[in-house]
Amino acid sequence: MSFAVPPTRREAITRRLREEIVSGALAPGTVVKDAELAGRLGVSITPVREAIAQLVAEGLVDVAPNRTRRVADLDVQGTVDLFDVMGLLACAGVEWGIDNVTDEHLSRLRTRLAEFEDALARHDVTVANAAGADFSTILVLASGNRELQTHVDQVVTRAQRMMALTWDSAMWTPWTEGYRAVLELLERGERAAAVERYREIFRQCRAMLGAAEDGG
Repeated sequence: MSFAVPPTRREAITRRLREEIVSGALAPGTVVKDAELAGRLGVSITPVREAIAQLVAEGLVDVAPNRTRRVADLDVQGTVDLFDVMGLLACAGVEWGIDNVTDEHLSRLRTRLAEFEDALARHDVTVANAAGADFSTILVLASGNRELQTHVDQVVTRAQRMMALTWDSAMWTPWTEGYRAVLELLERGERAAAVERYREIFRQCRAMLGAAEDGG
């Protein structure tokens, strides 16, 4: 029997604030104040400061020259750059891991895809983001390179903000259609084609973001 190690107070606060930023509960541009957050969460200031420092490192909180901290803004160019990096890392991980995918991996992918589609149907952006990220994580971790997954996770967390804040956007379509196609190709044993189809998800998202940038 195994037991999950409970998070430290700093880790718990970091997780809570990260979820609030990703979901949009803490909107872009919101000033982040230690004392206010500590009071709302019912904790001391020290772990809140440590949590904010972690979120700054993750790019979710910006620090102005006057030391004012705000939830990082979202802009089209920044999102384009973010998707370029996420695509580079995630596609490398999937390519490295694809030959190690087993029937157990396929079973987990089916489960995550079903959760993803169900969450989208219910407009549950939190569960949709988590299930979608897990779908990719299963493939990347098949490579055995956890260091790569760590970097992918940080970029994905920032990208999830954009998905959460544009719930009715067509940006979800490349993921739903792409994940279905990738799974079907893997079930047929067409692994190289599955990698290429996974790359296509990012090409489609990049094209949509580029169109938004030109239109903005």
